[in-house]
Amino acid sequence: MPSANRTPKNPKLVASNAPSGAQYWAQLHELGLQAGLDVLGVAPAGVMHRALEQLHNRQSRGLVNGMKFTYLRPERSTNPAQLVDEARTVIVGMRSYAFDEPETQSTDAPLARVARYAWDDHYGHLKASLTQVAAQLRIDGHRATVFADDNSIVDREIAYLAGLGWFGRNANILVPGKGSMMVIGCIVTTADLPIATPLEDGCGTCVRCQPACPTGAIIEPGVIDANRCLSWLLQKPGIFDRTHRVALADRIYGCDDCQTVCPPTKRGGSQPAMSNHVSFIDAVSWLHLDDNALEAACDGWYVHGRDMTWVRRNLLIILGNIASPTDEAVIEVVRRYLSHERAELRAHAVWVAARLGLNSLLHFDDPDELVGEELAHLPTLRGDL
Repeated sequence: MPSANRTPKNPKLVASNAPSGAQYWAQLHELGLQAGLDVLGVAPAGVMHRALEQLHNRQSRGLVNGMKFTYLRPERSTNPAQLVDEARTVIVGMRSYAFDEPETQSTDAPLARVARYAWDDHYGHLKASLTQVAAQLRIDGHRATVFADDNSIVDREIAYLAGLGWFGRNANILVPGKGSMMVIGCIVTTADLPIATPLEDGCGTCVRCQPACPTGAIIEPGVIDANRCLSWLLQKPGIFDRTHRVALADRIYGCDDCQTVCPPTKRGGSQPAMSNHVSFIDAVSWLHLDDNALEAACDGWYVHGRDMTWVRRNLLIILGNIASPTDEAVIEVVRRYLSHERAELRAHAVWVAARLGLNSLLHFDDPDELVGEELAHLPTLRGDL
């Protein structure tokens, strides 16, 4: 096994005697399991024609909603051969993030919920596991480059092609016996390895994930409308769509609903929570943090431009959904954000104040257009107040 402290560089030339074939794959597979991967498979390094067609289709139908990621350069993100010279195959590895809910101390403070995949640096662990396999490939004379949580490749399609799972109705990859709570990464390599056969659909007539989506974002089996998907709306910069603010409830990062109702995922079980797992955060406390402290607190999250405005925006909406209007700490933070220098935050604070019945705090003379739009469309008092 290669040293964990030093990863060899990709060779300039692939060794003429570099190993290949089924026996070599069996060795790499075992190494991947020892390194912490739950499942591994091999896909061809050719163009992923179906994924390319789907990316263009989603864009033409207006379902992308400003999302970049693999949509930015679809011809590249669907062609692994462009990523590594002389690439022959793609080794795909997945690690489970299905953990039990960690214990949360009892508190009256409004708590914001974090999606399971962000409880820990699961992609960091995944990349470390894949790097061990890539290091061995390089030692053996192959080129091998790791991609994890990377816009360079459509990871779900490559996992499907590697025979690791089928596409669920919720557009996630469902791994037999484990479900969909898995992070996906891969190694594009020059090694000639046996290609897996994709799995047949295993959902049957089940469509439980579709009605479970809080905004109806699964508009047809396997098709997500990013205009409605809370996971994307939480990451998208700008004003949060008023239509979906109430549905956001207490979510601060990600949404697990379409996975938690999925029968194969529920049958897959879960592991005991780790001591470092964080599933809820104190919304008011985070709203008092400065940029540096807040950025450190949500290290590992995707935040557009690393601009903490969008994290604060989301926290404010959560206050409007779950906070008590008699909580002095909440009243103080709403008052503060109604006078914030960023108009986007003042605008969302207006919505929060109205939801909590704190209209006396509003500044109806705010000259900003964004704030004016919110003042012109004040929500009614929250139904449970």
